[in-house]
Amino acid sequence: MSGSFAIRQILFPTDFSDASRLAGTTAADLARQFGARLHVLHVVPPVTDPTPAPANLRAIAEGLGRALSPVTAITSGLVTRQILAYAKKNAIDLIVLGTHGRTGVSRALLGSVAEAVVRHAPCRVLTVPAELLTPMPAMPREAPEGPEPTSCAVCGAATRDELICEACRAKIRGEALERKLREERVGR
Repeated sequence: MSGSFAIRQILFPTDFSDASRLAGTTAADLARQFGARLHVLHVVPPVTDPTPAPANLRAIAEGLGRALSPVTAITSGLVTRQILAYAKKNAIDLIVLGTHGRTGVSRALLGSVAEAVVRHAPCRVLTVPAELLTPMPAMPREAPEGPEPTSCAVCGAATRDELICEACRAKIRGEALERKLREERVGR
């Protein structure tokens, strides 16, 4: 491992959700601990009204603490690409972002910004799960050996903690990609 572990620039991308708010608190705490500059970024997805974004972003930045003097920015475009471009352009050392904890169909259809950022980020990434928002239930005296098996909603195969098995998820993604490619060919 080369170099020291120095955190001077922290990026907190926000979509103004509850999961994002928790990540913001974490990012602000880390910025205070490391004496780092905090960047708060909101990406307006394509075909979305950006009107409320500036006011919401100001409110989020002020809520994180005025002593931090966070840098705020709004960009538009594909969310993951904009987060990665901002991180690279501003020499970000750590990205702190919330995860919505989607699984199954919603994750297969909507994708995961956090997952894509983790895979392609030019720096370290800390993800803060949405589950931290809800208090953990008390553990039963005798915990079961693992999650109860469920069955895939598509093929009925046994799965653990998933609505759709990996094979069906791959098939759905492949079909969606093929459909997209067909539509692009027709549009040429």
